[in-house]
Amino acid sequence: MPFIIIAFYLVILAITVLGAIFWIWMIVDCATNEPSEGNDKVIWILVVILAGWIGGAIYYFVRRPERIKKFGK
Repeated sequence: MPFIIIAFYLVILAITVLGAIFWIWMIVDCATNEPSEGNDKVIWILVVILAGWIGGAIYYFVRRPERIKKFGK
């Protein structure tokens, strides 16, 4: 029984660490690759920072493919 509890905590820890890494990656990606047209860059950085990993996922699946298709980076 204690092994199951330890394994559960390790899985939760791994998910938390991977979520934090993904969140930081999206902040850096947005800050370095988002074009500075108007306030788009600032708004997307705020969305990612304030909404956490959910904001990072929104940026990754909604804005990032559009940016890559339009600007090539």
